[in-house]
Amino acid sequence: MIDLFIATGEMSGDVNGAKLVEELLQLRPHLKIGAVAGPHMRKWPIQTFFQMESLKVMGFLDLLPALPKLIWMFYAIRRKILQLNPKAVVCIDYPGLHLRLERSLRKKGYTGKLIHFICPTVWAWGKKRIPLMAQNLDLLLTLFPFEKSCFTGTTLNVQYVGHPLALPIAQFKPAGQFSGKILGLFPGSRKTEIERNLPLQLKIARKLKEADPELQIAISQTGFPIQAEDALIVPSENRYELMRSCHLALATSGTVTLELALHAVPTVVCFAIKTLDLLLAQKIFRIDLPFYALPNIIAEDAVFPELFGPNLTEAKLFFWADRLLRNAEMREHCLKGCQKVQKILGSGRAAEEAARAIVSCVDF
Repeated sequence: MIDLFIATGEMSGDVNGAKLVEELLQLRPHLKIGAVAGPHMRKWPIQTFFQMESLKVMGFLDLLPALPKLIWMFYAIRRKILQLNPKAVVCIDYPGLHLRLERSLRKKGYTGKLIHFICPTVWAWGKKRIPLMAQNLDLLLTLFPFEKSCFTGTTLNVQYVGHPLALPIAQFKPAGQFSGKILGLFPGSRKTEIERNLPLQLKIARKLKEADPELQIAISQTGFPIQAEDALIVPSENRYELMRSCHLALATSGTVTLELALHAVPTVVCFAIKTLDLLLAQKIFRIDLPFYALPNIIAEDAVFPELFGPNLTEAKLFFWADRLLRNAEMREHCLKGCQKVQKILGSGRAAEEAARAIVSCVDF
């Protein structure tokens, strides 16, 4: 007997899922939870039916060879949920699969509550998803306050619960593990991200160090082996310690840029993307935003310089990194932008609020 089924498809969702499970079990200690779970969620007393790692894919082109396995997983997960018939299903982020799963469950007659935690970026692209979500979901939990307005005109229950990064970063107390003038490199968490972005980031870091020998290069490692004789390799569990010590960061676009903003680290955001992926994003999916990095989107301002696709060149990355190192006015603008992001997100208890919203929605 399973009361609640939770599905996640990537590492950030697994981290958020683990916090959500913790809060749910505090509110309902006897709650029986089944899941598609990653390593963080699996630390809690839940029943893992599928391992999240089987779903990890990045990029339009990288999706193609993994498609048969993803299709098999989709039907296997749906079949298991229908068999278990839990009172509710919570899908965390990963909209490419989860929105289809929610719709398919409804079509197959599932009558329990469907809850989506972490709103897809319908404010950026995929606005056609809005009526689909309103039709299938009972509750949508969002991380950003502006997302609720996207669903004005629908009957969907949308609740802003806060961002899960805000509180732990606000409460973080550095141990002083690092000292000196540190240039931090955050190349991403996926192997393909690292392969596409780290070589250029490291090349620019070395050029900056030539101009300023006081700089110490440190690379945040998130699961894949990284080697660089002239850099300090910092394990993932110490990344906040590293961030708090950084004078400047070069970071691959993603959640890490929001973490850096909340730690008030001047950062240049970059993302190497295949030409075909870029064309698909712009022409087929029609992604056209004034900004792409999360801190810039939240603040509606160029808090961090961002370089994507063809705009990511050695010359441009060096130019903006050098300016953030040497130009006091630009550093000040960047730090004020970080304060704006911190103020907008506040320091709410997102996982706790999400758990309370779920318990209010479902009679456990």
